[in-house]
Amino acid sequence: MKKIKFPLMIAVALIGALTLYSEQQGKQSGPGNDRGGNPSIEQGKTIFRQDTFGDQDFWGGTLQLHRAIEGAAHGGVGPGVSPATALAVGLKVDQDALPPALVQQIKAGKVDLNDPAVTLALMKLNAVVGITGFFNPDGTLKSMGIQCAFCHSTVDNAFAPGIGHRLDGWANRDLNVGAIVGLSPNLQPVADVLGVDVPTVKTVLSSWGPGKFDAELFMDGKAFRPDGKTAATLIPPAFGLAGVNLHTSTGWGSVTYWNAFVANLEMHGKGNFFDSRLDDAAKFPVAVRNGFGHVSNPVDLITAKLGPLQSYQLAIAAPAPPAGSFDRAAAARGRVIFSGKGQCSSCHVPPLMTEPGWNMHLASDVCVDDFQASRSPDGRYRTTPLNGLWTHTKGGFYHDGRFATLLDVVDHYDTCKNLGLNATDKNDLVEFMKSLPNNNDRE
Repeated sequence: MKKIKFPLMIAVALIGALTLYSEQQGKQSGPGNDRGGNPSIEQGKTIFRQDTFGDQDFWGGTLQLHRAIEGAAHGGVGPGVSPATALAVGLKVDQDALPPALVQQIKAGKVDLNDPAVTLALMKLNAVVGITGFFNPDGTLKSMGIQCAFCHSTVDNAFAPGIGHRLDGWANRDLNVGAIVGLSPNLQPVADVLGVDVPTVKTVLSSWGPGKFDAELFMDGKAFRPDGKTAATLIPPAFGLAGVNLHTSTGWGSVTYWNAFVANLEMHGKGNFFDSRLDDAAKFPVAVRNGFGHVSNPVDLITAKLGPLQSYQLAIAAPAPPAGSFDRAAAARGRVIFSGKGQCSSCHVPPLMTEPGWNMHLASDVCVDDFQASRSPDGRYRTTPLNGLWTHTKGGFYHDGRFATLLDVVDHYDTCKNLGLNATDKNDLVEFMKSLPNNNDRE
């Protein structure tokens, strides 16, 4: 992966912002953070942010990804991954993990942000969001693993782009998972699971792009849509789920189901997982070949953590939009349209902004193709909760980002449902959706 020069302005901003470290240490991360105070929630926060579920045996031990991170100069392979490169592929740095000593080093010009050694130092500080480094006694990198926060946390850029306070539950739409995994020196195990060769794996990984991941690939092996586009879907947020039925855009299961699914089958942690739906060889051939519907480990590092993890996720409220980020008058008019001629509230019921109860629909109900829905057990799409929509506009809308803007989404439904909306109606609807969550909807 080609290195990208780290802009001097970021380093300067980092120097200034780091001086805030002592007064910011231990504070919560901004809008949309958890409510805290409950022991189960606090335990869940730790699991969400720090627990690898033993997956370092896969990412480091099997794929050897840590060797690509450290680089040949530090005992690995290749050029290594500098902070500049890490930020370029969407990894984030937690400013609250940076000690005052680092402030002095940066002020003295002793920190080279294009040096992979600095990345290793940040990993030792547990400052790289979603990644844990495991080090040998001599300080060299032994292995690495990932956490839930890898995809479902970002930062508020308080220091500089990509560096700031954690924002748990937010979708990291900058994260290029494919590019990161593609660095692995040993992709043969992935190729073996999929039943293809390594060059094919690399082609698939490079097709995903920022903010996308394909969880179903390791169930059905369908890497591309019929139109040739990637089958990967946008990373969703993990906030605002209290009261919401099902978790993913195609409704695989509840929050705890999906946590178990991902921890075992995607993160490759060590636990137990059972889903007889994955025994369908016609629909899920990869899952059947690899026994993914019946996973059992003698040491279970996942199951006991599902309860606290759920408690934390359900406690992460959808963040309110920043002041001045939407037109209040237009949003007020849009709220009337949303519940009236726009017919939006027939599915996006306030204040959940999805149906209370069974919130699944056929593709034909929303006038889209059923490709992604057909990859799920139920063959349907979930009504997406709209609260906090403003946080994940990057990458587009719908499960695959097919609509670039919210106006495109409104235009689609105007045509699909023959709503007869005019230009002002559509603009007002967009402003209302940008305003969510809105206290006026809590009736």
